[in-house]
Amino acid sequence: MNRPALTGLLETGVYVTDVAKSRAFYEGLFGFKAMVADERICAFDVAPGTVFILFRREGTSEPVAVHGGGIIPPHDGGGRQHFAFSIPEGAMADWKTYLEERNVAIESEVDWPQGGRSLYFRDPDGLLVELATPGLWSNY
Repeated sequence: MNRPALTGLLETGVYVTDVAKSRAFYEGLFGFKAMVADERICAFDVAPGTVFILFRREGTSEPVAVHGGGIIPPHDGGGRQHFAFSIPEGAMADWKTYLEERNVAIESEVDWPQGGRSLYFRDPDGLLVELATPGLWSNY
């Protein structure tokens, strides 16, 4: 089975212990292409205008100088983070099969009152990944 389509990223960057390991997971599962990558960060092109960023935990505890001028202020995160990727209306069954074929354990499925559906699983750091169809939010 070919990889089902993604339509975008609903939420943004996450913090991981090993950027290379997490990069391999997301490239392998979703086919994302890295736009910027090193030992501290990996920024993926998810869909037009949508970027998913892996930050190494404690990797940006000091300001980071930007080549064009200015700095990125320190930031970090940890704990049981969550983020969601948007998928097309009819893609849930295909994604479920695709994940099962790759031995990615599905932790939960939710049918939302507004009509959307979500599928939840974990990445190598135990972060909660959600795939969501339209109808989850009033603006999606």
